[in-house]
Amino acid sequence: MKNKSLVSINDIQKEQYQEILDLAEKFEENPTQKILEKFVVATLFFEPSTRTRLSFESAASRLGAKVIGFTDAATSTVKKGESLKDTILTVSNYSDIIVMRHPKEGSARYASEVSPVPIINAGDGANQHPTQCLLDLYSIRKTQGRLDNINIAFVGDLKYGRTVHSLAIALTNFNTTFHLVSPEELKLPSSVKRYIKQKGLKYYQYSELEEVIPSVDILYMTRIQQERFSDPLEFERVKNAYILRKNHLKYSKKNLKVLHPLPRINEITEDVDSDPKAYYFQQAQNGVYVRQALLATILGA
Repeated sequence: MKNKSLVSINDIQKEQYQEILDLAEKFEENPTQKILEKFVVATLFFEPSTRTRLSFESAASRLGAKVIGFTDAATSTVKKGESLKDTILTVSNYSDIIVMRHPKEGSARYASEVSPVPIINAGDGANQHPTQCLLDLYSIRKTQGRLDNINIAFVGDLKYGRTVHSLAIALTNFNTTFHLVSPEELKLPSSVKRYIKQKGLKYYQYSELEEVIPSVDILYMTRIQQERFSDPLEFERVKNAYILRKNHLKYSKKNLKVLHPLPRINEITEDVDSDPKAYYFQQAQNGVYVRQALLATILGA
């Protein structure tokens, strides 16, 4: 992966997942290592972000890299009408690698094609979020002791949820059984379901959250993303479709862990936070170690 962009989870193979996760384990043991002191990391966030941006900046800083960039396109020359191509070509003069989030699907692939330095996709619209996928894999392996033969339930916004799309694709490499819980309007895209079937794996679709809780190892909750809806009335119909409460967990398996890419709105009540099966804040922490592993690998350190 040295000097290669990471745009889609399809850009890397199963063996590379394992290598990145193994390296992330080493960074978790010793997260402060000044091995990137000669490098500059640019973070270009054309769309709001807290966890992804800060965890990348934390990862880079703990490894000694300098961090430049912007957190709001309105404060950049994009507001003046500068094209994405010109922004990427300009920022590549100042940095060794670019981490980019953009609201348009395909923007990260385009950026990787014009950029002379590697691009890491930190989310492009409702398309992909490969680094979130890798930290999710790390969290699953850490809590379950394996990646193979997992029963996972994806709950909520499966249509626009880029974290769900990336993770579902990655988990097809590990003999996973998928349980898909969503309103009719927010079902997993047919392209992802076809991908699962082509790998000879099974998925089951549900409309009720309670149906899946007793049988899964991982419960992956997602928020209903208001910013992805063009019709406010459609959002109002589905915004409170699924709410996980602590009493739901008494029917779950002992090894169950609840994951969420965050931010949470109201789809997990706060009383769940104190339950040992809640893992979403540790999941966010794992993002630092995984992103350290990615930066170090791509920059050849």
